[in-house]
Amino acid sequence: MYSKVLLSAALLVCVSAQVSMPPGYAEKYPITSQFSRSVRHPRDIHDFVTWDKEMGGGKVFGTLGESDQGLFGKGGYNREFFNDDRGKLTGQAYGTRVLGPGGDSTSYGGRLDWANENAKAAIDLNRQIGGSAGIEASASGVWDLGKNTHLSAGGVVSKEFGHRRPDVGLQAQITHEW
Repeated sequence: MYSKVLLSAALLVCVSAQVSMPPGYAEKYPITSQFSRSVRHPRDIHDFVTWDKEMGGGKVFGTLGESDQGLFGKGGYNREFFNDDRGKLTGQAYGTRVLGPGGDSTSYGGRLDWANENAKAAIDLNRQIGGSAGIEASASGVWDLGKNTHLSAGGVVSKEFGHRRPDVGLQAQITHEW
């Protein structure tokens, strides 16, 4: 009997606390769909920490953060191999980790990028733990065919290992300025 009275009193206090508001409170702090998930404002985009440090002729980098989808982290090493008349060649090794309510994922990979004044090319090899591995290569360039004529061309090939055929994309364009 005593517990029923105490429970009823606690329930009455909670209900009256939710219903009563001081004058002017509703205008100053409007309540709009407080239980609707779609009205919820996204978290500030600055909910992450990033850092980098020169090390071993290259740069070690990392990012840790959070969003509505979960926690994430990315780290890696970036190095410039050469930057001269041959062009610029950089390499990168990286890894990522994501923890979220729908599950988690871990992936790692490596990338090479080359560029000069006319063209650029890249190759990226990656692997997801518990998933598949893949490779992607891309190249593009612009060359002068004459004083006012330019050729631009590019392509990409990507292959997920374990599947039969790669995805291929090509594009070329000749432009003449009158």
